[in-house]
Amino acid sequence: MIVALAVPFSAVGSIWMISALGYNMSIACLARNSRLLGIDAETGVFMLLYLDLAYEAARREHPQFTQERLYDAIVEGAARRLRPKFMTFATMCIGLIPILWSNGTGSEILKRMAAPMIGGIFTSFILELLVYPPIYAVWRERGLKEEPVRDQIIASGRLGTAQAIGADTTP
Repeated sequence: MIVALAVPFSAVGSIWMISALGYNMSIACLARNSRLLGIDAETGVFMLLYLDLAYEAARREHPQFTQERLYDAIVEGAARRLRPKFMTFATMCIGLIPILWSNGTGSEILKRMAAPMIGGIFTSFILELLVYPPIYAVWRERGLKEEPVRDQIIASGRLGTAQAIGADTTP
């Protein structure tokens, strides 16, 4: 669900850019939108991977995992993802923004292909760095609230440890 958020955010950015430049939706715009959505889904998967790796490392280091440690892990994971995401953003902008000022043969089509990519990568950049971490925190906080309940059930003896962690206990 978190990665799926990249698709509408980048689509909104691309549509905003197309309308800001006064272009009509065309086949060229749609072709670039499909490419943009693939790039954004891929970068969203990587952001989630970085957040998961930081979360798992923090869980291993701290047996008593608190909400404060969760936030620290999320900030660490997002900070590690900042440079690669910025490099993707900068590379696309450096390569595509000059197309918007071109005046040659085929420039009208290229402008309509570059505009959605620039707008979409900008909103994707903001989404990934400002929206994903809080959503990830809400998701992981639910798990923190459920852990004490599971630990109480294990301590009361109503459920074996193997059953609590989801192991198959059938003979």
